[in-house]
Amino acid sequence: MPFALLMTTTGRIGSPLTANHDDILRVPVYRCISAAISVAALVLSLASPVIAAQILGLESPNCFVGDQSGDYFISNINGEPEARDNNGFITKVDSQGKVTHLKFIQGGVDNVHLHAPKGMAVDGKILYVADLDQLKGFDKTTGKPLVTISFPPPPSSPNTVSLTDVAVGSNGLLYVSDQGANAIYRVETLANHRVSLLIHDDRLAGPTGIAVHPQTGHVIAVSWNKGKIFDISPDGRLTELESNGFLTGRFQNLSGVDFDRWGNMYVSDLTKGKIWRMTRDGKFHVIAEYLPAPAHIGIDRTNNIILVPYQYDNAAEMNGLETPTVSKGKNGKRTLADYGFIASPPQTQAASPQAGTAGNQ
Repeated sequence: MPFALLMTTTGRIGSPLTANHDDILRVPVYRCISAAISVAALVLSLASPVIAAQILGLESPNCFVGDQSGDYFISNINGEPEARDNNGFITKVDSQGKVTHLKFIQGGVDNVHLHAPKGMAVDGKILYVADLDQLKGFDKTTGKPLVTISFPPPPSSPNTVSLTDVAVGSNGLLYVSDQGANAIYRVETLANHRVSLLIHDDRLAGPTGIAVHPQTGHVIAVSWNKGKIFDISPDGRLTELESNGFLTGRFQNLSGVDFDRWGNMYVSDLTKGKIWRMTRDGKFHVIAEYLPAPAHIGIDRTNNIILVPYQYDNAAEMNGLETPTVSKGKNGKRTLADYGFIASPPQTQAASPQAGTAGNQ
């Protein structure tokens, strides 16, 4: 069910004018669609630039992505996640959250083979989709199949390939995660989509969502089996960013990961129903909880919108994120400007030297 990012720690609809700067934003589960839409309407009444939309009628949605042109895509498994049933499909949504084509790309139609589409990424005019043991590329405008890339399992892996996500890097590179083989592959789009192995390591513990860090260019992967977060360098060196040990087991089954324009990282925990934000100083905050199976989330960095598919509720949501503005200090209070609803107040000459956005801290 939908969530709204203007909830205080009490779990009730609250005003950001009274929320402390370090408050965790929490969300109760809404079991009534009309109530959730009322919340979205309340949010939207504050200012028109903020998007809050719910998309219903999906079938096991796994991934929600968008691009700068205003096109948004949702992958629908539509059956068992490992079944070769050729009935998966991709839904196309506009910038306001309206479904423009429920089955824009559909397995079994127009020579499309699509079984259980999971992670996706847009690179130029191509929408790449992870589908079992293949990565498939489609024209994002017409839906026409363009390329199919197969992935043989790593030589030392006894498991079959089970691709879960794809991320776009620099210089024509794609990265693809393989949950079954504990591997991440590199795909060179400028070299006829040549596949090579970036890393095969059991410490990855079932890598699901991946993203490319906007500052370092490293691959960030989240673990399904052990709820860990990893950094993988371009030469395949693995670093554990979050150990999730016995005393710090905040995560359970991580599914998605992405970054906003300021370099804050967002991860979704499908089993615990939470979305976390890790700020640039390494601190974690829950920005939404009690969610029904948030899968591969996406961030529209241009419009500062979070895209959340609810895999077990056959729904998805677009919602505005908090926008960092000036630093208020430890005891500062939030204002509507912190949430992007109104313009930031003009800074006095005395206050200006201390002010700065998150991207400059």
